[in-house]
Amino acid sequence: MLTEREEAYRVLLLWLKDGAFIKESGLSPFAMEIALGVCRRHLYLEYFIKTLTKRMPSLEVKIVLEMGLFQLFFMEVPDYAAINSSVELARSANLGNGAASLVNAVLRAARKAGAPELPPQRVRRVSIENSVPEWIVRRWFDIYGGDEAEAMARATLERPTEWLRVNLQKASAPVIVQRLGIPGASILYDRFVELPHDAGVKAILASPEFVEGKISFQNPSAYEVVKLLDAKPGMSVWDACAAPGGKTALLAEMDPSLDILATDPSEHRLEKMKDLMDRLGLTNVKIDCADAISPSFVPHTSKGAEGDRPHSSYLFDRILLDVPCSNMGVVARRPESVYRLTQESLKELAGLQLRILECAARFLKPGGRLVYATCSPDPMETTQVISKFLKGHSEFAKAGEPVLPGKKDARFDGFFAQALEKVGEG
Repeated sequence: MLTEREEAYRVLLLWLKDGAFIKESGLSPFAMEIALGVCRRHLYLEYFIKTLTKRMPSLEVKIVLEMGLFQLFFMEVPDYAAINSSVELARSANLGNGAASLVNAVLRAARKAGAPELPPQRVRRVSIENSVPEWIVRRWFDIYGGDEAEAMARATLERPTEWLRVNLQKASAPVIVQRLGIPGASILYDRFVELPHDAGVKAILASPEFVEGKISFQNPSAYEVVKLLDAKPGMSVWDACAAPGGKTALLAEMDPSLDILATDPSEHRLEKMKDLMDRLGLTNVKIDCADAISPSFVPHTSKGAEGDRPHSSYLFDRILLDVPCSNMGVVARRPESVYRLTQESLKELAGLQLRILECAARFLKPGGRLVYATCSPDPMETTQVISKFLKGHSEFAKAGEPVLPGKKDARFDGFFAQALEKVGEG
């Protein structure tokens, strides 16, 4: 399995050097388990190495050591295989004989010494033990209290539940369960099928059911968000931050009579979204490359000010804003997110989110409904954005019960969503 370990090493190197996303690398299941596992436990493994070495080795050697430690302590890999394959990996990566000897010595010392003792200070311990940056853990302690913050940190290490969404225009959930051979699977909302952890994802992707657009991968939290729109047959809907297209597709499947415009500023992400709509056979979705802050489908005016009122031709009955966010509610699924985030970038995100909300809200019809959503529990990205918006827009009011991260079902992704209705003229 050296080749698979070499692939995991390559992907981890790209992640740490360039910020590449691990899940988009197309690794085999074994290599993906190592790569995602090392990413999820990166700070802990780094701390482990510090306790065993006089000085931190190079990035390349450190990755080999983290992979070896992960296999020794968190995978069912024989000790000799974890150590010997790591030494061979150091050699195959041309890191030199000295690096190979260091890897061998450190991993043998780790096996003998066992897991390291963690710092006594609680915030520091929780940070290292769960590989969540200390400033985030401290923020969670301040907002939620110590016990809940520690539970949130532990949850980032859990393997997320995978779900299939059944396209009810083409199939039914019980039939899909039978055809894919997953009897007794949990079915929610008649269309979401919970997959066991040993389900073969690659086999599902190659199955006729997937290829023919009968199923997609999606967490049921998306349904909770989309339900808040309360879309009625024949309505016009703007999904303003649509890519990669999961919620757009869900909306289109739920009601083929909806007239949906899906936009995103990324041409690359929209290409994948077009492929998704083609595979699912959805014909009630128009895709356009546009920025929600300054949508290109609206002709430029001589004023060009943000406060200009769009012509009625460009108003929508419903608007969905699944805004760019920190991803702190889905760290288990996107473990890279906690390492990308800084205190300053969190503030910048909150500012961008408010600006997107203020700009997109101008395109809502009187009496219409807008849903603001993030996959983050942080108040700076959720309730504070809503409060700031409502203070400056008396024509809007909250509608319905919000979707709160983790409150519905522990198997759901950590989405926040709040519906707003336009109850008067701005």
